[in-house]
Amino acid sequence: MLVIAKEPVAGRVKTRLCPPFSPAEAAELAASALADTLETVLALPARRRVLVLDGRPGPWVPPGFEVVPQSAGGLDERLAAAFGGCTGPALLVGMDTPQITAALLAPALAPGAWDGVGAWFGPAEDGGFWALGLADPDPALLRGVPMSVPETGAVQRHRLVEAGLAVRDLPVLVDVDTADDAHRVASAAPGGRFASTFGRLTGAGVR
Repeated sequence: MLVIAKEPVAGRVKTRLCPPFSPAEAAELAASALADTLETVLALPARRRVLVLDGRPGPWVPPGFEVVPQSAGGLDERLAAAFGGCTGPALLVGMDTPQITAALLAPALAPGAWDGVGAWFGPAEDGGFWALGLADPDPALLRGVPMSVPETGAVQRHRLVEAGLAVRDLPVLVDVDTADDAHRVASAAPGGRFASTFGRLTGAGVR
């Protein structure tokens, strides 16, 4: 299991939440999203759990994670490098979907999940993707895919199919990019740290 993330530092993470949130508040939300994500990944049946980090690890990294630095280059290169450090099936998620649960990811981690399957793909509502699993983690499957554009997910999935891989899909999720996204995600997972932080910062209960 791979989690690709940024150190939750004000001014460097979740800048699209500003406004209405301040950079410090956006960093709080990012830290909470990352904490929820790491907690979920700890509960998953993985042989190895790796935090692929842009920044410095701190006491917020729970035991059970190996921390490796992100490579240089664009996001496609950084994702490619993350998979390049793996052998055997690998499943990558980001820190923008704190609503993920073990049940949501179970299809890609169950016994037999990779029988006849070359890739698992988790599409995001904004056109990107929130999860990518590769039976054979070949970095070439990601290099050159345009990132952070509306067609990112479609191009990435087409790349997998074009490579001859049988692709299975996970549910479509909302990434936290904007304040509206944050409200929707907090409402979808009201028991998490992200929802608690969102509620405290907005002064409103999450419904």
